[in-house]
Amino acid sequence: MTVLVDTSTRVVVQGITGHQGTVHTRQMKLFGTAVAAGVTPGKGGTEVDGVPVFDSVREAVDATRANASCIFVPAPFAKDALIESVDAGIRLAVVVTEHIPFHDMLVMYHYARSKGTRIIGPNCPGIAAPGKAKVGIIPNVVFHPGRVGVISRSGTLTYEIVNGIKEHGLGQSTCIGLGGDPVVGTSFVDALPLFQGDPETDLLVMVGEIGGTAEEEAAEYIHGHVTKPVVAYIAGRSAPPGKRMGHAGAIITRGRGTAESKVAALEKAGAQVARFPYEVPEMVAAIAARQARR
Repeated sequence: MTVLVDTSTRVVVQGITGHQGTVHTRQMKLFGTAVAAGVTPGKGGTEVDGVPVFDSVREAVDATRANASCIFVPAPFAKDALIESVDAGIRLAVVVTEHIPFHDMLVMYHYARSKGTRIIGPNCPGIAAPGKAKVGIIPNVVFHPGRVGVISRSGTLTYEIVNGIKEHGLGQSTCIGLGGDPVVGTSFVDALPLFQGDPETDLLVMVGEIGGTAEEEAAEYIHGHVTKPVVAYIAGRSAPPGKRMGHAGAIITRGRGTAESKVAALEKAGAQVARFPYEVPEMVAAIAARQARR
């Protein structure tokens, strides 16, 4: 068992004939993912790296039994692409696209939930279960199969910390990049119970950042429901109040969403909180060593 993706995951890449779609289709295949189909309207009947291209998601699903989507469609068309995949029966949609309008994402979020489809993203690196499947753009080389679950709002910090875990001789069960927009399809609170219930995950890493209250809400959930050890890191400690830092969701307003409030909430919930990214793999290794001695 892994979280959301496994060897049965069959991916349709929406926007496969664009540069990013083509490059990352190849990388997903190299990771071991079953990339079953691609979709670009008007390009049906062609191939990309051996993957058949269809004109619609419905055609792709009917022909290949694809059950997950990776969306590289440009922002103005991402809402329609997501709705098309949901209507075709896709139940996991990873939206890599950034700069999706706020109101478009609100429509996407509620429409997908009403139909039973889980969105990861937008503006995210995706999800990966080493040795099983990857849907998204996370670099293949940072992973190694193991028992550490990772949930993160930051793409580049995800890569750094996951690679650090590997360099400490450990590996990951599943890694989910949630995305950094104000509205995302899967939150920390959505992901935490999946890892808590996963027998292949022994401990969790949570990478957050300033802005919003997602980490405080996660801390409340951890306090009441998570029994596995949690190591956390909050980015943006030095950001001045009111200044947006990279991600659209990383903005502090009216004293809420500060690094201090998030750290305090997580520590109160029993998580170990690192001050610097390089400390996270060290903390994880120490916990894993204690678990191994039991």
